[in-house]
Amino acid sequence: MTIVRLGYVAMSMELKNASPSKTMTFSQFQKIEDREAAVRKLERISISNLENTLRLLRHNAASSIHFYRLTSRLIPLANHEELLDWNYMKPLKALLKEIGDFSKKHQMRIDFHPDHFVVLNSHKEDVLKNSILTLIMHYRLLKGMGIDPTHRCVMHVGGNYNETEQSLERFIENWMDVPKSIQKMIMLENDDTSFNLEDTLYLCEKLGIPLVFDYHHHLALYQNPRWEVNWERVVDTWKYSLLPLKIHISSPKSEEKFRHHADYIDLSLFFDFLKEVNGSIPQIDCMIEAKMKDQALFQLMEEVKQRNDVELIDGSSFKLL
Repeated sequence: MTIVRLGYVAMSMELKNASPSKTMTFSQFQKIEDREAAVRKLERISISNLENTLRLLRHNAASSIHFYRLTSRLIPLANHEELLDWNYMKPLKALLKEIGDFSKKHQMRIDFHPDHFVVLNSHKEDVLKNSILTLIMHYRLLKGMGIDPTHRCVMHVGGNYNETEQSLERFIENWMDVPKSIQKMIMLENDDTSFNLEDTLYLCEKLGIPLVFDYHHHLALYQNPRWEVNWERVVDTWKYSLLPLKIHISSPKSEEKFRHHADYIDLSLFFDFLKEVNGSIPQIDCMIEAKMKDQALFQLMEEVKQRNDVELIDGSSFKLL
Protein backbone atom coordinates (compact mmCIF):
# COMPACT_ATOMS: atom_id res chain seq x y z
CA MET A 1 0.00 0.00 0.00
CA THR A 2 1.34 3.41 -1.02
CA ILE A 3 0.43 6.79 0.44
CA VAL A 4 -0.34 9.46 -2.18
CA ARG A 5 -0.05 13.18 -1.34
CA LEU A 6 -1.27 15.84 -3.75
CA GLY A 7 0.13 19.34 -4.21
CA TYR A 8 -0.41 22.26 -6.56
CA VAL A 9 1.55 25.05 -8.21
CA ALA A 10 2.02 28.64 -7.00
CA MET A 11 -1.44 30.22 -7.37
CA SER A 12 -4.78 29.63 -5.66
CA MET A 13 -8.04 29.93 -7.57
CA GLU A 14 -9.89 30.35 -4.26
CA LEU A 15 -7.92 33.12 -2.55
CA LYS A 16 -8.55 36.58 -3.99
CA ASN A 17 -5.82 39.18 -4.53
CA ALA A 18 -3.13 36.73 -3.44
CA SER A 19 -0.71 36.62 -6.36
CA PRO A 20 2.85 35.72 -5.27
CA SER A 21 4.16 36.65 -8.73
CA LYS A 22 3.64 40.40 -9.05
CA THR A 23 6.44 41.81 -11.14
CA MET A 24 8.22 44.85 -12.49
CA THR A 25 10.06 44.97 -15.82
CA PHE A 26 13.44 46.63 -16.17
CA SER A 27 11.92 49.22 -18.51
CA GLN A 28 9.44 50.13 -15.76
CA PHE A 29 12.33 50.28 -13.29
CA GLN A 30 14.23 52.67 -15.57
CA LYS A 31 11.28 55.04 -15.87
CA ILE A 32 11.62 55.90 -12.18
CA GLU A 33 14.25 58.64 -12.16
CA ASP A 34 15.28 58.16 -8.54
CA ARG A 35 17.10 54.79 -8.54
CA GLU A 36 16.78 54.38 -4.78
CA ALA A 37 13.02 54.92 -5.03
CA ALA A 38 12.89 52.35 -7.84
CA VAL A 39 14.72 49.81 -5.68
CA ARG A 40 12.34 50.48 -2.79
CA LYS A 41 9.43 49.77 -5.14
CA LEU A 42 11.04 46.47 -6.11
CA GLU A 43 11.34 45.62 -2.44
CA ARG A 44 7.66 46.46 -1.81
CA ILE A 45 6.64 44.15 -4.66
CA SER A 46 8.87 41.38 -3.28
CA ILE A 47 7.44 41.81 0.22
CA SER A 48 3.89 41.67 -1.21
CA ASN A 49 4.76 38.43 -3.03
CA LEU A 50 6.10 36.87 0.16
CA GLU A 51 3.11 38.04 2.21
CA ASN A 52 0.81 36.42 -0.34
CA THR A 53 2.94 33.27 -0.24
CA LEU A 54 2.35 33.12 3.50
CA ARG A 55 -1.40 33.55 2.89
CA LEU A 56 -1.26 30.65 0.44
CA LEU A 57 0.55 28.45 2.95
CA ARG A 58 -2.11 29.24 5.56
CA HIS A 59 -4.78 28.34 2.99
CA ASN A 60 -2.93 25.07 2.37
CA ALA A 61 -2.71 24.26 6.06
CA ALA A 62 -6.43 24.93 6.53
CA SER A 63 -7.14 22.57 3.61
CA SER A 64 -4.69 19.86 4.80
CA ILE A 65 -2.44 20.36 1.77
CA HIS A 66 1.14 19.34 2.54
CA PHE A 67 2.85 19.89 -0.81
CA TYR A 68 3.25 23.20 -2.62
CA ARG A 69 5.42 24.66 -5.36
CA LEU A 70 6.65 28.19 -4.75
CA THR A 71 6.72 30.54 -7.72
CA SER A 72 10.19 31.37 -9.01
CA ARG A 73 9.05 34.97 -9.55
CA LEU A 74 9.05 36.04 -5.92
CA ILE A 75 11.81 38.64 -6.40
CA PRO A 76 11.52 40.67 -9.64
CA LEU A 77 14.82 41.54 -11.33
CA ALA A 78 16.80 39.74 -8.62
CA ASN A 79 19.62 38.79 -11.00
CA HIS A 80 19.43 41.60 -13.52
CA GLU A 81 22.90 42.73 -14.57
CA GLU A 82 22.07 46.35 -13.67
CA LEU A 83 20.95 45.40 -10.15
CA LEU A 84 23.71 43.11 -8.94
CA ASP A 85 24.45 45.57 -6.11
CA TRP A 86 20.89 45.17 -4.73
CA ASN A 87 20.88 43.10 -1.54
CA TYR A 88 17.31 41.86 -1.94
CA MET A 89 17.65 39.39 0.94
CA LYS A 90 18.04 42.05 3.63
CA PRO A 91 14.47 43.49 3.64
CA LEU A 92 12.98 39.99 3.19
CA LYS A 93 14.77 38.26 6.05
CA ALA A 94 11.90 38.23 8.58
CA LEU A 95 9.24 37.19 6.07
CA LEU A 96 11.36 34.40 4.63
CA LYS A 97 11.95 33.01 8.11
CA GLU A 98 8.22 33.19 8.86
CA ILE A 99 7.44 31.26 5.68
CA GLY A 100 10.02 28.61 6.53
CA ASP A 101 8.85 28.31 10.13
CA PHE A 102 5.22 27.95 9.03
CA SER A 103 6.00 25.26 6.44
CA LYS A 104 8.04 23.28 8.97
CA LYS A 105 5.39 23.61 11.69
CA HIS A 106 2.76 22.18 9.33
CA GLN A 107 5.16 19.62 7.81
CA MET A 108 4.62 21.10 4.36
CA ARG A 109 6.96 20.14 1.53
CA ILE A 110 7.74 23.21 -0.56
CA ASP A 111 10.00 23.49 -3.58
CA PHE A 112 10.70 25.38 -6.81
CA HIS A 113 10.60 24.81 -10.57
CA PRO A 114 12.85 27.49 -12.15
CA ASP A 115 11.66 29.00 -15.43
CA HIS A 116 12.48 27.57 -18.85
CA PHE A 117 15.36 30.01 -19.44
CA VAL A 118 17.43 28.14 -16.81
CA VAL A 119 19.34 25.83 -19.15
CA LEU A 120 22.33 23.93 -17.80
CA ASN A 121 23.24 22.21 -21.06
CA SER A 122 23.50 25.42 -23.08
CA HIS A 123 26.48 25.82 -25.40
CA LYS A 124 26.38 29.59 -24.68
CA GLU A 125 28.55 30.68 -21.76
CA ASP A 126 26.33 33.64 -20.82
CA VAL A 127 23.20 31.44 -20.70
CA LEU A 128 24.96 28.95 -18.42
CA LYS A 129 26.25 31.76 -16.20
CA ASN A 130 22.79 33.35 -15.86
CA SER A 131 21.23 29.94 -15.22
CA ILE A 132 23.61 29.32 -12.33
CA LEU A 133 22.91 32.82 -10.94
CA THR A 134 19.18 32.10 -11.00
CA LEU A 135 19.70 28.80 -9.21
CA ILE A 136 21.83 30.58 -6.60
CA MET A 137 18.89 32.94 -6.00
CA HIS A 138 16.64 29.92 -5.33
CA TYR A 139 19.27 28.52 -2.99
CA ARG A 140 19.49 31.80 -1.05
CA LEU A 141 15.70 31.99 -0.69
CA LEU A 142 15.51 28.45 0.67
CA LYS A 143 18.37 29.11 3.09
CA GLY A 144 16.62 32.31 4.15
CA MET A 145 13.56 30.21 4.96
CA GLY A 146 15.70 27.87 7.03
CA ILE A 147 14.89 25.00 4.66
CA ASP A 148 17.48 22.45 3.59
CA PRO A 149 17.84 23.18 -0.17
CA THR A 150 18.65 19.54 -1.01
CA HIS A 151 16.33 18.32 -3.81
CA ARG A 152 14.13 21.41 -3.81
CA CYS A 153 14.47 22.57 -7.45
CA VAL A 154 13.14 20.51 -10.33
CA MET A 155 14.39 21.30 -13.83
CA HIS A 156 14.21 20.04 -17.39
CA VAL A 157 17.42 18.78 -18.98
CA GLY A 158 17.43 21.81 -21.28
CA GLY A 159 17.79 22.37 -25.02
CA ASN A 160 18.11 19.52 -27.46
CA TYR A 161 19.68 21.53 -30.30
CA ASN A 162 18.79 18.64 -32.68
CA GLU A 163 21.55 16.51 -31.16
CA THR A 164 20.27 14.50 -28.22
CA GLU A 165 23.45 12.60 -27.36
CA GLN A 166 25.69 15.66 -27.59
CA SER A 167 23.20 17.70 -25.55
CA LEU A 168 23.21 15.09 -22.78
CA GLU A 169 26.99 15.02 -22.74
CA ARG A 170 27.10 18.83 -22.65
CA PHE A 171 24.87 18.73 -19.54
CA ILE A 172 27.46 16.48 -17.87
CA GLU A 173 30.30 18.75 -18.94
CA ASN A 174 28.54 21.92 -17.73
CA TRP A 175 27.50 20.18 -14.50
CA MET A 176 31.13 20.40 -13.41
CA ASP A 177 30.80 24.22 -13.43
CA VAL A 178 27.77 24.16 -11.11
CA PRO A 179 28.67 24.72 -7.42
CA LYS A 180 28.27 21.59 -5.28
CA SER A 181 25.66 23.25 -3.08
CA ILE A 182 23.53 23.97 -6.17
CA GLN A 183 24.06 20.48 -7.58
CA LYS A 184 22.52 19.03 -4.41
CA MET A 185 19.44 21.20 -4.90
CA ILE A 186 18.56 19.83 -8.35
CA MET A 187 16.02 17.24 -9.49
CA LEU A 188 15.46 16.49 -13.21
CA GLU A 189 12.24 15.67 -15.05
CA ASN A 190 11.62 14.07 -18.42
CA ASP A 191 10.01 16.44 -20.91
CA ASP A 192 7.47 16.14 -23.71
CA THR A 193 9.54 17.13 -26.75
CA SER A 194 13.26 16.42 -26.37
CA PHE A 195 14.50 14.25 -23.50
CA ASN A 196 12.52 11.12 -22.76
CA LEU A 197 12.53 9.01 -19.63
CA GLU A 198 15.55 6.96 -20.71
CA ASP A 199 17.54 10.09 -21.61
CA THR A 200 16.79 11.70 -18.26
CA LEU A 201 17.54 8.50 -16.36
CA TYR A 202 20.94 8.39 -18.06
CA LEU A 203 21.85 11.75 -16.50
CA CYS A 204 20.23 11.06 -13.14
CA GLU A 205 22.02 7.75 -12.69
CA LYS A 206 25.36 9.10 -13.88
CA LEU A 207 25.26 12.26 -11.73
CA GLY A 208 23.25 11.07 -8.70
CA ILE A 209 20.20 13.28 -9.33
CA PRO A 210 16.62 12.28 -8.36
CA LEU A 211 14.26 11.93 -11.32
CA VAL A 212 10.79 13.51 -11.17
CA PHE A 213 8.68 11.38 -13.49
CA ASP A 214 6.14 13.32 -15.57
CA TYR A 215 3.56 10.79 -16.79
CA HIS A 216 1.82 13.23 -19.15
CA HIS A 217 5.14 14.23 -20.72
CA HIS A 218 5.98 10.57 -21.21
CA LEU A 219 2.69 9.89 -22.97
CA ALA A 220 3.19 12.96 -25.19
CA LEU A 221 6.69 11.96 -26.28
CA TYR A 222 5.88 8.24 -26.29
CA GLN A 223 9.31 6.97 -27.25
CA ASN A 224 8.74 3.91 -25.06
CA PRO A 225 5.10 3.52 -24.01
CA ARG A 226 6.08 0.88 -21.45
CA TRP A 227 7.38 3.27 -18.79
CA GLU A 228 6.82 0.59 -16.13
CA VAL A 229 9.99 -1.25 -17.15
CA ASN A 230 12.00 1.75 -15.94
CA TRP A 231 10.02 2.50 -12.79
CA GLU A 232 12.42 0.64 -10.50
CA ARG A 233 15.27 2.74 -11.92
CA VAL A 234 13.26 5.92 -11.22
CA VAL A 235 12.68 4.82 -7.62
CA ASP A 236 16.39 4.04 -7.26
CA THR A 237 17.37 7.64 -8.12
CA TRP A 238 15.69 8.69 -4.85
CA LYS A 239 17.55 6.23 -2.61
CA TYR A 240 19.78 8.91 -1.05
CA SER A 241 17.10 11.60 -0.73
CA LEU A 242 15.45 12.43 2.58
CA LEU A 243 12.30 13.45 0.68
CA PRO A 244 9.62 11.09 -0.71
CA LEU A 245 9.69 10.35 -4.43
CA LYS A 246 8.01 13.09 -6.43
CA ILE A 247 6.13 13.00 -9.73
CA HIS A 248 4.21 15.51 -11.86
CA ILE A 249 0.63 14.82 -12.88
CA SER A 250 -1.37 16.61 -15.53
CA SER A 251 -3.84 15.69 -18.25
CA PRO A 252 -3.99 16.50 -21.96
CA LYS A 253 -6.19 19.46 -22.87
CA SER A 254 -7.46 17.55 -25.92
CA GLU A 255 -6.31 15.03 -28.52
CA GLU A 256 -5.33 17.92 -30.81
CA LYS A 257 -3.54 19.78 -28.01
CA PHE A 258 -2.21 16.72 -26.20
CA ARG A 259 0.86 18.45 -24.76
CA HIS A 260 -1.16 21.32 -23.24
CA HIS A 261 -2.29 21.01 -19.62
CA ALA A 262 -6.00 20.64 -19.01
CA ASP A 263 -7.89 22.62 -16.38
CA TYR A 264 -8.39 19.54 -14.21
CA ILE A 265 -6.98 16.02 -13.76
CA ASP A 266 -8.36 13.00 -15.58
CA LEU A 267 -9.00 10.58 -12.72
CA SER A 268 -8.84 7.42 -14.83
CA LEU A 269 -5.53 8.43 -16.41
CA PHE A 270 -4.10 9.21 -12.97
CA PHE A 271 -5.18 5.87 -11.53
CA ASP A 272 -3.82 3.99 -14.55
CA PHE A 273 -0.45 5.20 -13.29
CA LEU A 274 -1.11 4.70 -9.57
CA LYS A 275 -2.23 1.09 -10.02
CA GLU A 276 1.14 0.27 -11.56
CA VAL A 277 3.23 1.83 -8.77
CA ASN A 278 1.11 0.82 -5.78
CA GLY A 279 3.25 -1.02 -3.25
CA SER A 280 6.56 -0.17 -4.94
CA ILE A 281 7.23 2.74 -2.56
CA PRO A 282 5.87 3.83 0.84
CA GLN A 283 4.86 7.32 -0.34
CA ILE A 284 4.61 9.32 -3.54
CA ASP A 285 4.15 13.11 -3.70
CA CYS A 286 2.20 14.17 -6.79
CA MET A 287 2.47 17.76 -7.99
CA ILE A 288 -0.64 18.72 -9.95
CA GLU A 289 0.14 20.83 -13.01
CA ALA A 290 -3.36 21.93 -14.02
CA LYS A 291 -4.76 25.31 -15.03
CA MET A 292 -7.22 25.37 -12.13
CA LYS A 293 -4.44 24.96 -9.50
CA ASP A 294 -5.87 24.18 -6.05
CA GLN A 295 -9.40 23.77 -7.44
CA ALA A 296 -8.08 20.92 -9.57
CA LEU A 297 -6.73 19.32 -6.39
CA PHE A 298 -10.04 19.73 -4.55
CA GLN A 299 -12.05 18.30 -7.46
CA LEU A 300 -9.66 15.38 -7.82
CA MET A 301 -10.04 14.56 -4.11
CA GLU A 302 -13.83 14.68 -4.44
CA GLU A 303 -13.59 12.08 -7.20
CA VAL A 304 -11.08 9.99 -5.24
CA LYS A 305 -13.55 9.86 -2.33
CA GLN A 306 -15.98 7.93 -4.55
CA ARG A 307 -13.52 5.08 -5.12
CA ASN A 308 -13.48 1.85 -3.11
CA ASP A 309 -9.79 1.11 -3.69
CA VAL A 310 -8.46 3.94 -1.50
CA GLU A 311 -8.43 4.92 2.15
CA LEU A 312 -8.72 8.67 2.75
CA ILE A 313 -6.17 10.27 5.10
CA ASP A 314 -7.09 13.97 4.89
CA GLY A 315 -8.00 16.71 2.41
CA SER A 316 -5.12 16.00 0.03
CA SER A 317 -3.82 12.53 0.93
CA PHE A 318 -4.99 8.96 0.57
CA LYS A 319 -3.70 5.41 0.76
CA LEU A 320 -3.92 3.00 -2.15
CA LEU A 321 -5.39 -0.35 -1.11
